[in-house]
Amino acid sequence: MGVAGLRAKIDTGASTSSLHATEIEPFERDGEKWVRFNAHLGTVVQLRHRRCEAQLVAMKTIKSSNGHAQVRYVIRTTLALGDRVWPVEFTLACRKAMRYRLLLGSKALIDGQLVVNPGVTYIQDKPVFPASNLSATGAA
Repeated sequence: MGVAGLRAKIDTGASTSSLHATEIEPFERDGEKWVRFNAHLGTVVQLRHRRCEAQLVAMKTIKSSNGHAQVRYVIRTTLALGDRVWPVEFTLACRKAMRYRLLLGSKALIDGQLVVNPGVTYIQDKPVFPASNLSATGAA
């Protein structure tokens, strides 16, 4: 989505990755289903957001740890972490009450061939993005 420097929570107990999004609006473009939304990318202290558009991959029912089920929009965008770059599916959800606005679930970790060491934090180098990968519009 043309955004760099996000902090994410790694959650091996969650299958699906999730991005904090509000004002989600489905629409059609060239006969395809899309969504536009505000992606909230900052922290609780340092707020920032970007209006984004992404092709809709699916609708998915997510069941929280307390048993509450919610239907969410699913998008796909490229994720860069350390020396790896790969496509990841994210559900769009309100994570306003959460410390991290981005959650990486086990499917993204497996697809990125990542191993989790719960004893250390922030061990990946910051990715280097070619200028062509960044988008000024925020389109995913």
